[in-house]
Parts: sequence; structure tokens; C-alpha cells
Amino acid sequence: MLLRVRITLPDRPGSLAQVTRVLGTAGADITQVTVLDRGDGRAVDDLTVHCPEGTPKETLVKGLHGVEGVTVEGVWSTREAPGTYPELEILKYITTAGDRALTTLVDSLPVLFSADWAATAAEHGVVYASWRAPQKVPLPDSVPARPTAATLEGGLHVIHAPLPPLALTLLLARSDGPAFHRIEVHRLTRILEIFLSLPATERSVARQLRK
Repeated sequence: MLLRVRITLPDRPGSLAQVTRVLGTAGADITQVTVLDRGDGRAVDDLTVHCPEGTPKETLVKGLHGVEGVTVEGVWSTREAPGTYPELEILKYITTAGDRALTTLVDSLPVLFSADWAATAAEHGVVYASWRAPQKVPLPDSVPARPTAATLEGGLHVIHAPLPPLALTLLLARSDGPAFHRIEVHRLTRILEIFLSLPATERSVARQLRK
């Protein structure tokens, strides 16, 4: 079972070692560490941990709360395999996907960002959504000028991202775990910039709009 653990901890030698010991006691093995932010003596880290099936998330949270200076921002499931470069793999598939470029992107984003689902929408409504998306996708009242993270009423964390050349809006959402970090927003922005530059992009969107 793979979990993503986001923590804020003191940015000093030994802090992560204490976290590692606590997780190890709970049977969890850290397979990847991503530093999201650091400053003012604090760091924000995303840890990908492998746990025995059935390990309660509460066990990890309780143990981490016992480490001085550590704050647990969230613990949630992830499908992103650690130690890989998933963006490169997905972009490679998209370049050869032809008319399926848009659907490939939308289906891939939840895995890349440890999210629940993704969807694209035009003025008339949803164009395409990944398989875990709700029947009624919560579309924004107004499209932001750039990818923007928000937490909707009810606690759903989202990123709204405009795709101006295609007259579409992209929505990425997760209900479990913390709000999307600014580094995640920047990461999505870069992926979309590359996607929009691909020759197959406009053709794949046109195909979806004809359905």
C-alpha cells in the first residue's frame, strides 16, 4: 500500500531521521522524499511510504505527532510509483496518442498528482472526465487567468487551469489529503504548457467536441 504523507518539520539536521524512525516503527518504509518548500527554519516535505496492507493512517499520524516540531498536513493514498519520472512517460504517450491526446492527459493527471479525478469542460459542459469523476463535476463560475488551487465548500481540493488555445478549462481534484501546494500548481502548469505545444493536441480536442 502506497501512501503520500505531507509534513511540516524543522529544517535542521536530524529532523527527517526522527520521522524515518517513527514511520519504521509503524512498519512504513520511505521510498521517496520531495521537498516542496523551505524557509524560516521550516520545511514542507512530501513522503511516499510503503506500508503493509491494512495499516491505519491514524497510526502514522499519531506517531508523527510525537516528533517534536512536526506537523502532519495530510496522509492519503497515491498511485504514483516512486523513483520514476511519470511526467516524461505520460508526455511520451501523449505525443503518440493522436486523437486520444486529451483523454490520455486527463486520465493520467490523477495518478501524477495523487488526486481522485480530472475533467475538462467547455462552455456547454464537461468534455471528458476520468473514471472516478462525479456525475456532476463542480465547474468554476469563472475561469482563472492561470492555474489556481482552491478548496471548495465541502472540503474538495481542486486546481482550476485554463486552456485558452482550446477554449477549455481543466479541473483536477482530490477529496483526501491536503490542499494542492503551489509547487503542485507550478508542476501542472508546466505539463499543460508542453501539452498545448504538441501537434496532436488541437486534433484530439476537436474529436472530443464532435462527440
